[in-house]
Amino acid sequence: MEKSRSEHVQWCKERAYEYLEKGDVMAAYTSMCSDLEKHPATENHPAIGLGIMLSLNGHLDTVEEMRKFIDGFNYSF
Repeated sequence: MEKSRSEHVQWCKERAYEYLEKGDVMAAYTSMCSDLEKHPATENHPAIGLGIMLSLNGHLDTVEEMRKFIDGFNYSF
């Protein structure tokens, strides 16, 4: 049985947090985006593009910034 959208987003967050605990900010972002693409209800989540823009402009460089970004992912959009 496929996970619900909210279950899947929570799973994505948990996996991304594992990278943050190691201090690997970009791996956390990559993991979050890659995992979101694995579920039909989240594969086009608008925050993926937002994250690219924020990252390119230096707004997701620290563990704290990335954690806040990942925390902000909603279960619906």
